Amino acid sequence: MSQVLDEVVEVFEPATEFVSVMAGSRMPALLGLDIGTSGVRATLFDEKGDEISDASIRINCRTLTLGAGGFIDADLLLEQVAQAVDALFARLYQPILRIEFISIACFWHSLVGIDDTERPTTPVLGWSDTRAAKATEVLRTTLDEARFHQRTGCRFHPSYWPAKLLRLKTEEPDSWQRTTRWLSFSEYLTLKFFGETAISVSMASGTGLLDQRTCEWDAELLLALSVPAETLPEIATTTQTFQKLNNNYAARWPQLSDARLFPAIADGAANNIGEGCVTADSVALMIGTSGAIRVLMEDIPPAQLPSPLWCYRADRNRVVIGGALSDGGGLYNLIRDSLLYGDDSESIEIELARLQPDSHGLTVLPFWLGERSPGWNPNARGGVFGMTLTTRPIEILRAAMEAIAYRFALVARALDRFAPQAKLVASGQALRSSPAWTQIVADVLGRPLVLSERTEASTRGAALLALEAAGKIDSISDFPVSVATTFEPDMSCHERYQEGFKRQQQLYERVFAKT
Repeated sequence: MSQVLDEVVEVFEPATEFVSVMAGSRMPALLGLDIGTSGVRATLFDEKGDEISDASIRINCRTLTLGAGGFIDADLLLEQVAQAVDALFARLYQPILRIEFISIACFWHSLVGIDDTERPTTPVLGWSDTRAAKATEVLRTTLDEARFHQRTGCRFHPSYWPAKLLRLKTEEPDSWQRTTRWLSFSEYLTLKFFGETAISVSMASGTGLLDQRTCEWDAELLLALSVPAETLPEIATTTQTFQKLNNNYAARWPQLSDARLFPAIADGAANNIGEGCVTADSVALMIGTSGAIRVLMEDIPPAQLPSPLWCYRADRNRVVIGGALSDGGGLYNLIRDSLLYGDDSESIEIELARLQPDSHGLTVLPFWLGERSPGWNPNARGGVFGMTLTTRPIEILRAAMEAIAYRFALVARALDRFAPQAKLVASGQALRSSPAWTQIVADVLGRPLVLSERTEASTRGAALLALEAAGKIDSISDFPVSVATTFEPDMSCHERYQEGFKRQQQLYERVFAKT
């Protein structure tokens, strides 16, 4: 097995009854791909948006994640996606399906340059690449950030393309000069698989270069950055698909010979759709490696966007408004692996649940990967304050979990303007693995938190949006939230958390007031 798959492969074996019932029927199907920052999932759906029983595989590879450096080799990641498709097809009886469509959910905000031979001039630069902090300061001192925030939906920040491009131009001039086109990873994949580079408005909206109202590249910002519009991907039309696989992949996957690929949509928007959070009545709160809280609705971008929030798009008719935290389950794993190495997950969860709210006396600034919402401070860094000789590792972990919940509370306040009294729907492996953390979030927010039973919502969300565009389903709004458990807030705990919340804000202002 190749190096790409040398660490973790999780396979869901096809059920025997699936083969016997479907044999000879040539049932139409959709191949859904979910390309995340920690692995790839490949899943088959029927034309009504239901996942075909046991026709799914997920590949995790820790050597191919957007980790602390925030970047990854484009071709290694491409091969990881290809091998996920290989592994899925290797375990299916091929004649039973006719794959008509391919949908992709891909991580937002990535950037990769290519030269005139279509070879990468840079790694895939992800949202956690914070090297563009100085470029962010330049942008904020030379351009009107508030005006561009309202137009593009994005602040000036290392996560987005403007700062990344400016850093590359000044710090890596050789790469800059060799680059003839700038893509996100989803367009690089589409180029290699189908020979096309058109970008969906969903992926383009997360670059920081798209005028959200016109759904075109922002000409004024491109001029300020000296980035010619022809070096950026064409914005895909509403009905645009790609059909002809490049020769090598056509030979590798004859099952896809007639399949049409929809331009990738961003995983955050896909997550909302897959969870059934597609109106202002439901807000999705997710903690995976990082964290986000988002509302998706059919609307135009808001006339006034609060500074803690961003606004992106799911498609030309739907916007996604919310905020994101760089640290989430990744910080949990770091503390657990560093300070609680050897302790099993069950015993850690029991100890976490036993601790009382804010009983440790610690204040944590959860910015190991920098800060996005609400303050967008590119220079913010993490810290644990208030430690004594009696502080225990489990208390540090609990304090970090509470600290992340406090940051969610700040973003949720800003989001209430667009989704007042909305139901909060929680998802993500970090929350699903820790009822203690889910309860902490509910208590800090002082609101019920509905934990979704769906484990791979982004894959499903991209599939549903593609099927809607293809006319196979009427609307993504016909697929409601799937509830597993509701966590009711303990308001006495909510009151106790206010002291820790206050300490964190005071410390944040003292440490970062002048940065």
